[in-house]
Amino acid sequence: MAVACAVTASLTLLPLSHGGVGAFGGDISGPGTARAVQARAGDCTDPEASLLPSSADGPSIAKIRARGKLIAGVDQNSFRWGYRNPENRELEGFDIDLVRAIAKDILGDPDAVIFRAIPTNQRIAALENDKVDVVVRTMTINCARLEQVSFSTAYFQTGQQVLAPKESLITGFDKSLAGKRICTAEGSTAYEALQKQSFGSVFKDPHDGTDADEDQLTVPNQLDCLVRLQLGEVDAVVTDNALAAGQAAQDPAVELKGDKPFTTEYYGVATKRGANDLVARVNQVLVDYRRGGANSPWMTSYRKWLKAGLPGISAPPAPKYRSN
Repeated sequence: MAVACAVTASLTLLPLSHGGVGAFGGDISGPGTARAVQARAGDCTDPEASLLPSSADGPSIAKIRARGKLIAGVDQNSFRWGYRNPENRELEGFDIDLVRAIAKDILGDPDAVIFRAIPTNQRIAALENDKVDVVVRTMTINCARLEQVSFSTAYFQTGQQVLAPKESLITGFDKSLAGKRICTAEGSTAYEALQKQSFGSVFKDPHDGTDADEDQLTVPNQLDCLVRLQLGEVDAVVTDNALAAGQAAQDPAVELKGDKPFTTEYYGVATKRGANDLVARVNQVLVDYRRGGANSPWMTSYRKWLKAGLPGISAPPAPKYRSN
């Protein structure tokens, strides 16, 4: 198999900016809008329900404006989502387009961004430690994460699926995984799925202190799994089908196994927990981003980056808002 075209990120935060290295430093009642009740994370019944959209300022918005830059945690290795174009060295992808839309709304300039490449297992820590304002990095909204961060409304629907070599006898997330070495990213919903049902596969808990030679099975960054698969160190990867489609595009020797994802999940923009003014502002950006039908910014970005690998999507997921 071909070697992955992107270099995997390190365990620590890697500062990136639009022009070089940076330092740490409306209408909601349109078609498709849904309402739901979610009092707080501990009382979570519908995690995708978020705050009502608002363009009002607040302390988080004021901090971003005073700095003059939005600091966004992103991926630089996920093809078509957030990756560094090897030809122009610019960060590109579906998530990057959304970051720029947020920056344009708050600061009037889509390039007023400091991008920070963060591994999968550092997304929450980056927000908690004020290293980034937002994380836009294929991050699934769920109740457990709402105990630690806040989320916007959903901006993409995905689900877990198995990625394996085309010649593999693995057929999906089923008993064909028995005895197989499965790679996942630490802190991912894929790892949580394997904890619940492994089908007799081998996967590594990075904190259990056993089987040191199997540390390769659970990795900090999701793209590391593709490299392990290409090197023959693992038999399959469990990850979001949205990410796996990009990886299959990078390496034609691998493919998604199974007819469809075995979970339904939604990506959201994450902020530090309690940054309500920023969450509401991002939700307003998403209202505008979805607006326009087939010509909306969302659909335009989808056609540019994702349609080839994830065909058949005709609209973004409908937003859900809290009723209190």
